[in-house]
Amino acid sequence: MSKILILNGHQPYPFSKGELNAALVDRATAFLKAAGHDVRVTRVDQGYDVEQEITNHQWADTVIMQFPVNWMGVPWSFKKYMDEVYTAGMDGRLTAGDGRVAEAPKKNYGTGGALYGTTYMLSVTLNAPAEAFDDPAEPLFEGASLDDLLRPVHLNAKFFGMSPLPTYGAFDVMKNPDVDADFARFDAHLVRVFGSNSISEVA
Repeated sequence: MSKILILNGHQPYPFSKGELNAALVDRATAFLKAAGHDVRVTRVDQGYDVEQEITNHQWADTVIMQFPVNWMGVPWSFKKYMDEVYTAGMDGRLTAGDGRVAEAPKKNYGTGGALYGTTYMLSVTLNAPAEAFDDPAEPLFEGASLDDLLRPVHLNAKFFGMSPLPTYGAFDVMKNPDVDADFARFDAHLVRVFGSNSISEVA
């Protein structure tokens, strides 16, 4: 089976301690291990070793990024992780620069990635309801999808050569939470992405 790195990018706040993101990480870990996958988990807010995280990315067949959407992006501690780990990995271990060569300095930006063959999955929690997306009548996103909102994260992964798996979103988790429904949809999402498994392992 495959090797899977799960990154828990939640940043705890008094109003959001990270229980849902932690539960989704635990749920994915149990499901994947029961299916025979080798799983490593990094909880970003608890600290990390940059060199080990580069090794973890090189090791992984799939990287799952679990995080809450904070102000239309990743939490600051997860962005710090990206800044430190991904910048250190630009020495050829994660990417060989930005892909351009001296003979063609204006072409092929972003094609230097060393993680081709690695897949990634975004799993996010949001205060926004699902109905705020994919609807041109909605005033903020104006028809944009969840993946449109997450495009910078997708582009970061593409920069390193990784290919996307379908995104999972748990919506409206602050004002109108329905954790049981979120878990059920997450379980079904894992089955679709990674194949069938005894769901009782994570129930």
